[in-house]
Amino acid sequence: MKYRSVFDIIGPIMIGPSSSHTAGAARIGRMTRKLFGREPEWADIYLYGSFAKTYKGHGTDVAIVGGILDFDTFDERISQSLEIAKKNNINIRFIEEDALTDHPNTARIRMGDKDGEIELVGISIGGGKAEITELNGFDLKLTGHHPAILVMHNDKHGAIAAVTNILARHEINIGHMEVSRKEQGKEALMVIETDQNIPDELLHQLEQTENIVQVVKISV
Repeated sequence: MKYRSVFDIIGPIMIGPSSSHTAGAARIGRMTRKLFGREPEWADIYLYGSFAKTYKGHGTDVAIVGGILDFDTFDERISQSLEIAKKNNINIRFIEEDALTDHPNTARIRMGDKDGEIELVGISIGGGKAEITELNGFDLKLTGHHPAILVMHNDKHGAIAAVTNILARHEINIGHMEVSRKEQGKEALMVIETDQNIPDELLHQLEQTENIVQVVKISV
């Protein structure tokens, strides 16, 4: 594996004790919060593998909840995140799972409120890094290290081209892109990582495009 900087090896500035079990877990929680777009009323957190065995001792529980509260990895409030969530009337449940997963540090988070819910799977891959590998049943790879848009769209001819053409007209460069669908001709999901943050006016233009159902922006 190649590392771009020393921080890829030793991890980010963070509340300890473990880059994988704490910083990576916090990033999973925070990406869930960003995708949901608001503070939830409840969250069910399913832990697998090493996460399930050591989450209390290694602070994985407070880290994930801290992320859900939109705390960064270095935010000192992470250590009190369970108490803060309770104070904010967020119902948190941790469920230890025995099922085998592809990665030992895996969490599945379901959270929501009266207006909707989200479900995703995240893995902590080391050095404080994390990836989202599943969102509402769609397979994807989202790191949160680059600006990104998630575009839910009808699986119709021309939908992908319409989105990429709009980005090109605004001189937005695509660094990584993938498309996932559950069934041909139904809903599909575009994940597009870009070199620049997407301005809100471009986001509104994408939302008005034919066959586009929903657009979610992740800024860094």
